[in-house]
Amino acid sequence: MYRTLAFNLILAALSLIPVGLLLAQEKQEPMSIDQLAAQALATNPEIKFYESEIAAAEAGRRVAGKLRNPELDLEIGQKRTSGGDFSAEGLAYAVSVAQPIEWPGRIGLRKAIANGDIQLALLGLERFKTRLSSEIRSLAFRLSTAQDKAAIAEEVSNRFNAVKDVLVQRETGGVTPLLELRAIDAASVVMEKAAFEAAIEMQKALLELNQLMGRRADTPLVVMRAEYDFPETPSIGELMTKALVNNYRMHIRRAELAQQGLRVSLAKHERYPTISVGPYYSQAKAGESEREAGIGLSLELPIFRNGKASIAQEQSRRQQAQATMQATARELEREVATAALVYKNSRKRLQTWSLERIQSLQEATELADRHYRLGAVPVATYIELQQNYVEALEAINEVKAEALEAGLELEQLIGTSQSLVKSESESTSKPE
Repeated sequence: MYRTLAFNLILAALSLIPVGLLLAQEKQEPMSIDQLAAQALATNPEIKFYESEIAAAEAGRRVAGKLRNPELDLEIGQKRTSGGDFSAEGLAYAVSVAQPIEWPGRIGLRKAIANGDIQLALLGLERFKTRLSSEIRSLAFRLSTAQDKAAIAEEVSNRFNAVKDVLVQRETGGVTPLLELRAIDAASVVMEKAAFEAAIEMQKALLELNQLMGRRADTPLVVMRAEYDFPETPSIGELMTKALVNNYRMHIRRAELAQQGLRVSLAKHERYPTISVGPYYSQAKAGESEREAGIGLSLELPIFRNGKASIAQEQSRRQQAQATMQATARELEREVATAALVYKNSRKRLQTWSLERIQSLQEATELADRHYRLGAVPVATYIELQQNYVEALEAINEVKAEALEAGLELEQLIGTSQSLVKSESESTSKPE
């Protein structure tokens, strides 16, 4: 009796805050899954990391486009002149300013490589945002299905407890009524366990959602349940083609390959020396004054460097980038095929589970409950029907979650800007 009372109190508290932490007491306004995704994109702390990467790449672009700073050379010393009976001493100094001049095209290559770094940073940010949005939607849906599981398990458990109260008030006329009472009591324990497991799943999902949204773990949150439409997708071959063209990983691999080609060209250019040109002025005074001014030219030696080792190194890295791009393409094809198969199979199963079928199952449990109290239904049938009802709804929610996760994964893989899997709110909010 006391166990049942405590269980009902806990479930009552969970029903008041269906997706909040047990410690949270403040009532929260429910948020839709789309609102959660938008807020996560605005507050997730990891986004600041990617934005800093972009800022660093842009700063590198400004540095790459600049000429090297001029070099100042200053010489100072003592000059002594002597000859015959004449000797004199005086100050001597020389000043020169030289501007290093890069070989034509070298600065352009460095700027192109820096632009590639910016592109890679932008691609990394966009890829993270799409993945974050998918994780939020998947977690929020899992959270809502855990709510349903807890509510249904509570409903069935309360039904078992009500039947037990009726059986206790009756006179037991033998072993059979006693065994029926114990069987229903055992089934009630199983339902209580399912409800507690669902509550734990809710809390885990909530903790992860708060983390992705950059909030404290104990921040209360209420999520509105969303039903999703699962439309038919194109063929696997068409999905693979879109993935190879639009996937963020492929964009990154192609950008890395292009950058590595630029680095090969830069290594070839660096075989030629940097030339420093600039004016100079010198003066020496030892009895008589000498002045000299002109243009100076300096080169690095040897004038034509070999550079074969650097070129071979960059060419090897370009081959590695090309092999990585090919491996990524094969991996994408496999991931697309796997996600498409899971999505199509889940969608096919969901089409056979109509709403009328679920409602008829629920009506059957209520009918069995009434007729068992009248003695027209055996206890085994009664318990089995109640448990099967909970298991069936849990299986349907699990298949829906699998279909949603597969659909979201397909969205990321093919790099689409439109949602393949849309919630009912998204479908109704857009004009036809």
